Amino acid sequence: MEAIQETNFQLPNQTAFYKGKVRDVYTTPTKIIMVATDRLSAFDVVLPRAIPFKGQVLNQIAAKFLKATKEVVPNWLLETPDPNVSIGLNCQAFPVEMVIRGYLAGHAWREYKSGKRTICGIPLPEGLKENDKLPQPIITPTTKAHEGHDEDISREEILKQRLVSEEDYVMLENYTFELYNKGTEIALENGLILVDTKYEFGKAGGKIYLIDEIHTPDSSRYFYADTYRENQEKGLKQKQLSKEFVREWLIENGFQGKDGQAIPEMTDEKVQEISDRYIELYEKVTGEVFHRRNYQDAIKNIEQNILKSIKDDESR
Repeated sequence: MEAIQETNFQLPNQTAFYKGKVRDVYTTPTKIIMVATDRLSAFDVVLPRAIPFKGQVLNQIAAKFLKATKEVVPNWLLETPDPNVSIGLNCQAFPVEMVIRGYLAGHAWREYKSGKRTICGIPLPEGLKENDKLPQPIITPTTKAHEGHDEDISREEILKQRLVSEEDYVMLENYTFELYNKGTEIALENGLILVDTKYEFGKAGGKIYLIDEIHTPDSSRYFYADTYRENQEKGLKQKQLSKEFVREWLIENGFQGKDGQAIPEMTDEKVQEISDRYIELYEKVTGEVFHRRNYQDAIKNIEQNILKSIKDDESR
């Protein structure tokens, strides 16, 4: 099954290369060139097989929503010269990720179910069920780990450790609430509930920008709006649009990224199923038909599209 596992370009004026969990990131003095590969990660572990079209799905959803929210918050994106590539401003990333939750789901539910009633310093009421709507959206930041697991961290600890200045952190909080509100509006237009999501921010020229991806199934969780209330009242599972189905499959097969645990076999059928789910996610989240890229000479075409973009930029 064809998929983009990795890239290894040497671009003009390239100053650095960073291989993230799912993205290959090339840096020049002023730009970040981000290639969304088809690698799949869960529980902060890169799984052994790449998923066809996954990178294209993430890149195109992120580009759509970055453009849709640029009036709310300035962002890093300049252009998308290839279905798997975004080029933007080279920002210095803040070392925290801003996670915002409107519902008790995923990691937050697992923490609550274990008996915790405070997450990232924020108290939660007793008596909540999985996927219940929270009294109001809460921000539960995490540290941003290059390797290993991201860790929950409180606002107070971020400021105490001076990871972010108080002035900047207030801005990050405000931007996070504004983006979540806008994302919620867009989701409802497509019959969805934006359950939770994460945002990353950076600075360039003293200005804060939204960076990386936004409102993708890898960074966000969606429920179907029309069945949400009935499912909650009946105690049924919510139909989700997110990467949670991958995590659930891994958990069912004894893997949560912990030492000594083996990743379950990813058969061709499982890879195809995950690919189909990502395409379904794209079409439901964006309201648009997904057009699959041609994988023949895909790596070569990605490189050529990047080089053309760089050359066109230099000639302007």
